[in-house]
Amino acid sequence: MAKKKSAAFGSWPSAITAELMCSSSIGLSQASLFAGDVYWVESRPEEQGRSVIVKQSLALSGSGNEKVEVISENYNCRTQVHEYGGAAYLATDAGLFFVQQTDQQVYKAVNGQVTQVTSQPDMRFADFSYCAQRKMLVAVGEQHGKDESGRILKEPLNTLVSIDIISGEVHTLHSGCDFYASASFSPDGDQLCWITWMHPNMPWDGTSLWSATVKDNESLTDIEQIAGGDSEAVFQPEWSPAGELFYVSDISNWWNIYRVDRTDNGNNLRCVCAMDAEFGMPQWIFGMRRYGFIDKDTIISSYSRSGSEALAIIDIESGVLTDLPRQHSSYQSVQCSDGYVCYVGQSPTAFSCLYVSHSDKLDAETAIRKSSVIDIDAGNFSQGLSITYPSAGESQAHGFYYPPVSAQYEGLADELPPLIVMIHGGPTSSTQNDLSLKVQFWTNRGFAVFDVNYRGSTGFGRKYRDALKSQWGVVDVEDCDYGVRYLVQQNLADAKRVAIRGGSAGGFTTLAALAFTDTFKAGASLYGVTDLTALATDTHKFESRYLDSLIGAYPQEKELYESRSPVNNADSINCPVIFLQGLDDKVVPPSQAEMMIDVLLQKGLKVAYLPFEGEAHGFRQSQNIVKAFAAELWFYGEVFGFDTGDAEEFGFMQTA
Repeated sequence: MAKKKSAAFGSWPSAITAELMCSSSIGLSQASLFAGDVYWVESRPEEQGRSVIVKQSLALSGSGNEKVEVISENYNCRTQVHEYGGAAYLATDAGLFFVQQTDQQVYKAVNGQVTQVTSQPDMRFADFSYCAQRKMLVAVGEQHGKDESGRILKEPLNTLVSIDIISGEVHTLHSGCDFYASASFSPDGDQLCWITWMHPNMPWDGTSLWSATVKDNESLTDIEQIAGGDSEAVFQPEWSPAGELFYVSDISNWWNIYRVDRTDNGNNLRCVCAMDAEFGMPQWIFGMRRYGFIDKDTIISSYSRSGSEALAIIDIESGVLTDLPRQHSSYQSVQCSDGYVCYVGQSPTAFSCLYVSHSDKLDAETAIRKSSVIDIDAGNFSQGLSITYPSAGESQAHGFYYPPVSAQYEGLADELPPLIVMIHGGPTSSTQNDLSLKVQFWTNRGFAVFDVNYRGSTGFGRKYRDALKSQWGVVDVEDCDYGVRYLVQQNLADAKRVAIRGGSAGGFTTLAALAFTDTFKAGASLYGVTDLTALATDTHKFESRYLDSLIGAYPQEKELYESRSPVNNADSINCPVIFLQGLDDKVVPPSQAEMMIDVLLQKGLKVAYLPFEGEAHGFRQSQNIVKAFAAELWFYGEVFGFDTGDAEEFGFMQTA
């Protein structure tokens, strides 16, 4: 083995470029099974972020198992319901129904031929369920502009709707709730279940599970609330092959799976497998799936414990859970059908991949589609070390520490690595120690990375999640601050070269940490929140009352909003900051970044600003992803005083 070259941390040459991320990587999501095929959605940065539906036969050997693009290049499968979307297609025996990005209408694809189904220009659709017996398509409808009577809507109107797949007519099945999701038909088509929630709750705060008898394609009867409420979050209701209703609830502090036993005296709600583990997750997008039924007696499910995930089978009657032999650290889109199981799995040493297993051979899995195919020495990959550390007020917090790693380079003997603290979005979300080029981009250049699961993150029970309530901008900042102190004490990072970066809500924590602590020497805000008041009064419906729980009711707590807003505390920031912002962002409008920039410039700080035309909340276009990473790398080099390479190569830019 060749001896490694010594070079300053942060300046190591690396083959893990932003161009490589885009050219060799795709996003994999929304996996599903139907009629002997596995379907999924590919998000392709090289095609301007276009989302393409792809399928492959489950006959995994022999002829006829090639991948087929279900929609042509003229179509982009993406719904904007709740702005974040999800569950934008459904395969049925009547064809594949999907939402077209440009007009948000429902289309149908049959044997490569696409026809438009709905013509409701002010309505968006998502989260489909189909009853073959009734030829009935159900979806979440989101009306914008005006309602049916012509009144201007103060906010979009969400309803549960049925869609006539021949005429395209849309009928309201249920209304009156602020949000709807997860509609599902029973196997015989006679029952429909769904979940709802009301302002100011988010779907991880409190949701209600409903069921009803399907009277006809335009109406429901015997509507009944089964479970849930303002302080119980219900997730992913599912019907078993035997027609029994299951769901996930966090009523015990942990998201566990429950079964509805219907009796003459009402519904008996029974926990299938009680564990201090999470079988649910925050429903940021539609169609999130953690479990399915192998048969009427057996569930296969992913679950999270201590920040890492596993896949297991559960015997429904006994509640016995048996882990399956898998090396993945996270699972998405778990679904079962006709003896097959599919999911998108990722591990600390392998990129996300769509897998399929047969119920007769659950010990094995077949890789269908990899998200990234790159030829890089595995010695260049850093693996995250799970850390639990003390934080403020005798609390504990969690995170993953990634040391700098290179197959060819090592740091100078007399220096510690610069540290980048990464803040996940949400803030009600989490990070796993999956192999990610967005982390390896930094570690392979000689940065250490600390990916924080601060209080409020999911995967550690409801009490940990609720610790952020009324405390956003306080406990998350404390956990980042204390995490850096811990790593510095362990000689794992250079205290004089610590940066913090985050997107969206993570951008808020980033800017708050810069304003309210002296720990960080640089910051990067990617479409981050700077003004809580502006966010409370100028954002989309889904999150319009989110801050009620994170900060307090607005405008009653207006002073608290102002005191925690980074834009009002910019005078306390004493280090350089770079802002990366999509100009079409409706979740965090560009005006928020620009307000913060104006204040920092007046103070005379080094500030960089990259606005991106054609980008919304998050960057999808390859050229913009490349430019954003290059600019951020260059910025850290400028601040910390090391060479990041040729200026032209790394997208050199002048500070504002």
